Amino acid sequence: MKNRWSKSAAAKFVEKHAKSVNKDIALRLYSSHLQGKEPSLVLHGGGNCSVKSSFNDIFDQQIAAIYIKASGHDLAKLTSEGLPGLHLNRLKKLTALNTLDDAQMVNQIRCNLFDSQAPTPSIEALLHAFLPAKYIDHSHADAILTLSNQKNGEEQLKKAFGDKVIILPYIHPGFSLAKAVAKAYAKKPTASGMILMQHGLITWGEDALTAYTHHIEIVTRAEVFIQNRINRIRSKKSVSIDAAKKQYRELAPILRGELALPSNNPDTPYKRFVLSSIIDSETLNILANERGEKRVISPPLTSDHLIRSKPLPVWIAEQDQITPAIANYKKAYLKYFKKQSQKKQVPYDSSPRVAFIPGVGAVCAGENVEQANIVRDITKQTLNVKNTIASMGEKYTGLSEADMFAMEYYPLQQAKLANEQQPPLAGSIGMVTGAAGAIGAGICRELLANGCHVAATDLPGTHLDSLVADLNKQYPNRIIAVPMDVTSPEAVNEALGQIIDAWGGIDIAIINAGLAHVCSLSDMKTEDFNRLQRVNIEGTLNVLSTMGCILKKQGTGGDIILISTKNVFAPGANFGAYSATKAAAHQLARIASLEMAADDVRVNMVSPDAVFSEGKRKSGLWAEVGPDRMKARGLDEAGLEAYYQNRNLLKSAVTAKHVANAVLYFVTRQSPTTGATIPVDGGLPDATPR
Repeated sequence: MKNRWSKSAAAKFVEKHAKSVNKDIALRLYSSHLQGKEPSLVLHGGGNCSVKSSFNDIFDQQIAAIYIKASGHDLAKLTSEGLPGLHLNRLKKLTALNTLDDAQMVNQIRCNLFDSQAPTPSIEALLHAFLPAKYIDHSHADAILTLSNQKNGEEQLKKAFGDKVIILPYIHPGFSLAKAVAKAYAKKPTASGMILMQHGLITWGEDALTAYTHHIEIVTRAEVFIQNRINRIRSKKSVSIDAAKKQYRELAPILRGELALPSNNPDTPYKRFVLSSIIDSETLNILANERGEKRVISPPLTSDHLIRSKPLPVWIAEQDQITPAIANYKKAYLKYFKKQSQKKQVPYDSSPRVAFIPGVGAVCAGENVEQANIVRDITKQTLNVKNTIASMGEKYTGLSEADMFAMEYYPLQQAKLANEQQPPLAGSIGMVTGAAGAIGAGICRELLANGCHVAATDLPGTHLDSLVADLNKQYPNRIIAVPMDVTSPEAVNEALGQIIDAWGGIDIAIINAGLAHVCSLSDMKTEDFNRLQRVNIEGTLNVLSTMGCILKKQGTGGDIILISTKNVFAPGANFGAYSATKAAAHQLARIASLEMAADDVRVNMVSPDAVFSEGKRKSGLWAEVGPDRMKARGLDEAGLEAYYQNRNLLKSAVTAKHVANAVLYFVTRQSPTTGATIPVDGGLPDATPR
């Protein structure tokens, strides 16, 4: 592993932060960033660090202090706010105690913060306080876990490091571990680091460079030791990545449906997950190996991963055995839970977060795409370590069942998840057709604001690209652009396939794509009418048909919303092609509500009028209709908008957000409703549905 410390970069970092923090803290942050940017050391908020320095209290008295990373903060992006300070000497006094339960420990840590509003420090705060060194670094380095998580792990570590590194058996994080670490250090203070079996590496030093350098040197030595003992294992099978990706598209919605958990809300009966896949040659070869199942169906590398990955993944040996495999996993998990919980009343879920399917790859699940990607990265790291151990001819050894349960349901770990409040559409995946227009853009924005993952679909071009680029700034990773021509069944099928590739399935479809044409019936050309028919009728049919198949396969219900129009109920002169084709689309949606209800797929309609724009985005419909209407009434654009506002009963200007709110009413299932129409027109008596 490369030592990335730069004397000049460190000096510039200290200078840049001189006004906000002292030199000790600045260097602590600098070296933390170096470690956090190494994925083979830490992933997604893992690892830890601290520095012992001083703090000036309100009386300007200097107090011995320890600054330690707050729980869940990312080393790569750590700031001084994520490095809360504590009263060091008071914490050190706790070493005199024989026991200290978790609640007492957290209370002592919180009571000794200098800032009562600071985030809670790591659960390993006492470990850092009890060690005397000024700087302490802690990681879950791949190379260290590769050696510690073997049947003869301690023997391997001794071969690699001799007596230069302290080796400590696995102990559950908290007060007991802190005491054990301090005791082990006292026996060998000349050691440059300490390896916690099946946990990670700790190094220290009186300056940031020394602690960091020790860390890199120990990891590098482990890497060299491993490399010299590897005998690469090759699968006898040749697995096609393209074939695996094709199979994943077919299987992902089924798997996603089986992973869904029942909820306590009858209107939203499932808690859904977002999927993230690993489909590459290395993973496929590991799974194709005759010993693949034994190698990967084992505990995680470190207890820190448990709240994300669950104790074990699920193995799905045959691609047509997803349902029984998940059912058996859930039964086994319930047995494990009952055995270890000793009837404690704590909430749990029995769905795996990782599934291995030979010939397809690894599938990782999370409550949103960020969490799914965290599980994916952890899984990729875990596969690499377990495969390396196998390549060394050794047997992987993980935590015991009791230790896994203790950490999986450790209140201080569960608190990390409890703090992640989920919006109403978290875990849901939606698609909006005609997304680049005013109404489509407004719907995309509101779906995202409520936690949905959104595929914005439209004809390819700058309008679609700019919309997604704009929304991605506020909702990163939760919106993608999927070019699609709704008139082509093949294009619709491919677009939905791309959404499955990205997130594993789909729950919501907003059918918004539409065309308008101003012309009297006597002047209507058949080709113009057919152009609207292909988009407004056939496009609606194509989406309804393809979505129906996917939602049935997924088996957890879903919502389809057609953006209809007041013209279905109150058509206008010179607007025959639009009114007739939208009426046909409306009728198709009503029929779909009858046919899909048995699968808990609700199909509803929203009927707006006179939506002109969303921000800078003009309505495509308005671009077609507006010039003719302005000319007919002798008005400019502002005057025409005022005309439409004043003609409705409420004298309201109808916006894209209003339309989106009606969509949200349906997709958040605020009533058991299907086949209904909500007018969003300010009140037009002639357009009232009947």
